[in-house]
Amino acid sequence: MHTKTKHLFKTVSLVGAIVIALAGCGSKSNEPADKNAANSPAASAAPSNQLETIKKNGKIKIGLMGTYAPYNFLNDKKEVDGFDADVAKQVAKRLGVQAEFITGEFSGLIEGLQKDKYDALISQVTITDDRKKTMDFSSPYIKNSVNIVVKNDNTTIKSLEDFKGKKVGVGLGTNDEKYLRDVALPKVGNFEIATYNDVITSLTDLNVGRIDATINNTFAIKPLVEKNNFKIKSVGQPIKEDYAGIAIRKNNQELLDALNKAIADMKADGTFKEIFQKWFGVDPTI
Repeated sequence: MHTKTKHLFKTVSLVGAIVIALAGCGSKSNEPADKNAANSPAASAAPSNQLETIKKNGKIKIGLMGTYAPYNFLNDKKEVDGFDADVAKQVAKRLGVQAEFITGEFSGLIEGLQKDKYDALISQVTITDDRKKTMDFSSPYIKNSVNIVVKNDNTTIKSLEDFKGKKVGVGLGTNDEKYLRDVALPKVGNFEIATYNDVITSLTDLNVGRIDATINNTFAIKPLVEKNNFKIKSVGQPIKEDYAGIAIRKNNQELLDALNKAIADMKADGTFKEIFQKWFGVDPTI
């Protein structure tokens, strides 16, 4: 064979070998590095919504105060108990999961919900237009009347208008605090607002005269008054009525629908009435 022809043949053969090698590498890049990767847990479908995640985990994380008897509190066994706790347990049961209770001060519950610390809040969270902007609520599960509370020997405060120049206690971050600031102050005139992280401290201060009045739900304060022998009383007509619902993060329609169904079913089959009568001794207010 001619020398030039031999060189040409070698060059073509070398190019062909490189092309074949590259083609072989390209075909391997389309294959999984691990033949079992497609069947690994990471490759399996993740839950598409919060309800699915809750069911997959087998529990729903419930945020509540744990200091607001008879709604939610720690019993003698240091277990979360009360009306809210019983409602939460029934809701969880109807979702097919367990209720896991996580307690915290009310002022931090909403922030904790937004940061995924809780799946839902069942702690007398009042439904308001402002709160609806940042969270969703189930249908109401209770209606509460809020009254003015003073010492037994107080004869000067009988209505909201009598707050002027007085010192009034209220729960920090509650709808009652917002009411005092946004409604009562403009209506009544200047008075001092003292905020508290729990009800027992505000009632204690009222009982010893550190504050002149407080506003609260009479269902909520009754067991504390009886247990601690506080010399306090509610006066006048309720200053407002509130509705509480189960609060969840926005854009979780499947979970919201499931919660609403659970509440409706509890009311329909009599379970809700039993829970309400157990804690308050009367038929449900809603």
